[in-house]
Amino acid sequence: MAEIPFITVEGPIGVGKTSLAKAISEAFQLHLLKEIVDENPFLGKFYEDIHEWSFQTEMFFLCNRYKQLEDIDSKYLKQSMPVVADYHIFKNLIFAARTLKPAQYEKYMGIYRILTQDMPVPNVIVYLTASLETLQKRIAMRGREFEKNIDPHYLLQLIADYEAAMETFIIDHPNIPVLKFNGDNMDFVNNEADLRHILSKLENTMKKEIGQR
Repeated sequence: MAEIPFITVEGPIGVGKTSLAKAISEAFQLHLLKEIVDENPFLGKFYEDIHEWSFQTEMFFLCNRYKQLEDIDSKYLKQSMPVVADYHIFKNLIFAARTLKPAQYEKYMGIYRILTQDMPVPNVIVYLTASLETLQKRIAMRGREFEKNIDPHYLLQLIADYEAAMETFIIDHPNIPVLKFNGDNMDFVNNEADLRHILSKLENTMKKEIGQR
């Protein structure tokens, strides 16, 4: 686990990961790492035909996230620069398990294990969740053209997949705190009190985690 603060924000599409990661970065003076999304040349095709374009899409994300994690380790954490990222690389497993064919998944997992075996581990994960209605509203508000074709059933399944993945993660990584917040009950973008609540919880958790080391 990282000795220098390394925080990741996770949750399904449209839940507000980047907005919260940015707010955390500004509040605690952390370097902000944002995942590459718009640059993925396969993503638009993926939402039009998930099974046809899933392998290309997931491999692009895996390689780019690996490179970003390498940068976290070499450019920031080893130079005592704290980081907050708007994703955790384990999200690759959520999407790969849902979209890849069995033979593709086996190949993908082999590559995933090789690339991630020495990657930095976060001190804490902030997990955001929300209902389908909330996700759809937020996705529509940000207006990404390629996200207009997202199937609501896909989003519903993604919500369930995230819940299952986070439950497994907590069991497998008992030393990494997971702070969960429901986006249906709070609006940390437009409500300062909601944001302060999240930041306070995070600050207390980080003080405890770093203080134990």
